[in-house]
Amino acid sequence: MSSFAEMIANITPEIYQNLKQAVEIGKWPDGRLLTREQKELTLQAMIAWEQHNLPEEERTGYMGGQECGSKAKQAAASNALFAPASGTRH
Repeated sequence: MSSFAEMIANITPEIYQNLKQAVEIGKWPDGRLLTREQKELTLQAMIAWEQHNLPEEERTGYMGGQECGSKAKQAAASNALFAPASGTRH
């Protein structure tokens, strides 16, 4: 039997898409439901394949340049203090 790494190396983009769809809808292409264990293993395989084949921003779970929501609100509020008010004369 192949190792996990060997199996991941043999996943084609088409197989990856089938795995991804199975996780998304909870069923295999033939209609059978994924078991909890199958879902976990399929997600592990997807993530491992993505690490080698996709740029970071396209991988499962990518959050981008996120920052704390309170920091973003605070920055917007401080910028508003210095923005000119519309309709005023100076």
